[in-house]
Amino acid sequence: MKLVTAAFMPLIDASILAAAREVGFAEGEDIDLVLVRETSWANIRDRMAIGHFDIAHMLAPMPIATNLGVTPFDAEIIVPMSLGLGGNAITVSKNLSDALALTSTDALEAGRAVKRTIAERVSSSQEKLRFGVVHPHSAHNFELRYWLAASGIDPDLDVEIVILPPPFMPDALEQGSIDGFCVGEPWNTVAHQRGLGKILTTKNDIWASSPEKVLGVDASWARKNSPTLNALVRALGKAAQWCAEAANHQTLSHILSRPDYLGIDAKILASALSGSAAYEPYNRAATFPWQSHATWFYTQMVRWGQVEHLPAHADIARRTYRPDIYRQALKETGIAIPAASSKAEGALATATVVGAGSSMLTLGPDGFFDGQVFDPDQVDAYITQQRKK
Repeated sequence: MKLVTAAFMPLIDASILAAAREVGFAEGEDIDLVLVRETSWANIRDRMAIGHFDIAHMLAPMPIATNLGVTPFDAEIIVPMSLGLGGNAITVSKNLSDALALTSTDALEAGRAVKRTIAERVSSSQEKLRFGVVHPHSAHNFELRYWLAASGIDPDLDVEIVILPPPFMPDALEQGSIDGFCVGEPWNTVAHQRGLGKILTTKNDIWASSPEKVLGVDASWARKNSPTLNALVRALGKAAQWCAEAANHQTLSHILSRPDYLGIDAKILASALSGSAAYEPYNRAATFPWQSHATWFYTQMVRWGQVEHLPAHADIARRTYRPDIYRQALKETGIAIPAASSKAEGALATATVVGAGSSMLTLGPDGFFDGQVFDPDQVDAYITQQRKK
């Protein structure tokens, strides 16, 4: 068997990796998949860069940032597969939730309410609201900022954004160190069930069917081990199908509850798997590495001053995601694969069937809460538009 060493963070969207090992999909592809639980995204990034891991459960924008040279170590990481859609939320403290007095997770209404609260705090000379995110190069950071900015709130002036590892978020909320956080499940559910806070809005409310975590692969390892990488993607594709079946959620919850995975009560995990912030591991082409997703994350890196906008940078970001490897690995499996590598993000208001025959699949809805559409062929115009807001 071929040994493959992978890092992961204790989050529900590591389910595909856990199922691949524990249910036997990796073994079925002659792979000994060794999973190593890590304590922070920065650790995963740095240990990938210095060769401690072959692959990793990674934040969707992190490989892009690495390839653009805005991380501490020089490295090249590719993304041959996504690990799902959705799965995070913005949770706020009980006090803030009571003040906002909202009855739904609608992102537009939540944004208006937070803007009113910020104005009230300014008028009474109270401290800024403080939100936690898991890493600067995370979907959490970019989607929180996108939501705030589209709600008329300046993320750099009107609030404070700090970095915390996912498992620390509920404790930080309890201690009053933060007023809210944007994090993946199950940590929103944990905070809610501990009576510490309430989900304000979800990732799917802000940007429906949006990417969350990806399979990050050391590019050098990938070049030397192409057959193994293809086998791994096949195993993970089968694991994603298994994880998507509600009938398997009880088994999955018990796997994830083990101390070497999440170490959280299986009942809490089962609730998180089916709650308002639940992630989608398979349907809606959830594992396909859309290059338009990569390009949108790049536009947000530019928007918030993390990288200079250059055609070469945009090209590096796009080429980080590798749908060609995904297609090669899964072409004989019967898993429906999109024919395109990019799409207009936010253009599908409803679930839409695309393709035909064995390639037929359902995409979307994929709308942004503010009604904007991102055309990956019009990056310059999109960046200019956002800078004017």
